[in-house]
Amino acid sequence: MAGPLTFAFDTSGPHCAAALLSGETLVAAACEEMARGQAERLMDLCAEVLHAGGIGWSDLDRLAVGIGPGNFTGLRISVAAARGLALGLGVPAIGVSNLEAQAFGFDGPVVSTLDARRDHFYLQSFGTADPVAPVLCDLAALPAGLRGTAPLCVGHRAAEIAEQTSGSIGRQTLPVAETIARVAFARGGDRHPRPAPLYIRPADAAPARDKPPVILS
Repeated sequence: MAGPLTFAFDTSGPHCAAALLSGETLVAAACEEMARGQAERLMDLCAEVLHAGGIGWSDLDRLAVGIGPGNFTGLRISVAAARGLALGLGVPAIGVSNLEAQAFGFDGPVVSTLDARRDHFYLQSFGTADPVAPVLCDLAALPAGLRGTAPLCVGHRAAEIAEQTSGSIGRQTLPVAETIARVAFARGGDRHPRPAPLYIRPADAAPARDKPPVILS
């Protein structure tokens, strides 16, 4: 292989995806659309991508994982897998926001958005004068600092956001796992904080309000 091996995977949405880079060269990748079953499929899919690249787990130099925002269960699956593999293999694991991955490769101010359902979306800006950290919002409540900044808008409802910000529309053509791997490779280094899910919206499920049953001895 021509460069350090970066292996990335992602289950933040209705998919199971993985990609292997050697330096900046894509070696192998796969993405399967699925609404559920990522926990059962992830490790087998990863093994298939590594096999297609002609390497084993012990050959990897770093891992990368999509940390969301996205599906709660999917995020826990992939982040837990990345942490466990990094510990077992003795390699760094790099968490990459899916908003950052979607903005990868574009120059100038970029607004990246992902569908959060219920007419809302997750939004983050890059390269703007007043960068916007990951936030949950809708078209009626865009961060005020974005208006008139003329960013390149990528992702969910990009056309409508571009209209409100005097921006233009961009489209990410690289698959999600590959962009995550490329962001991680660009960061380089061996010291990174442990990946952690990027939760922006509270979980739909809430603790029960009923008092727990009394245990009789």
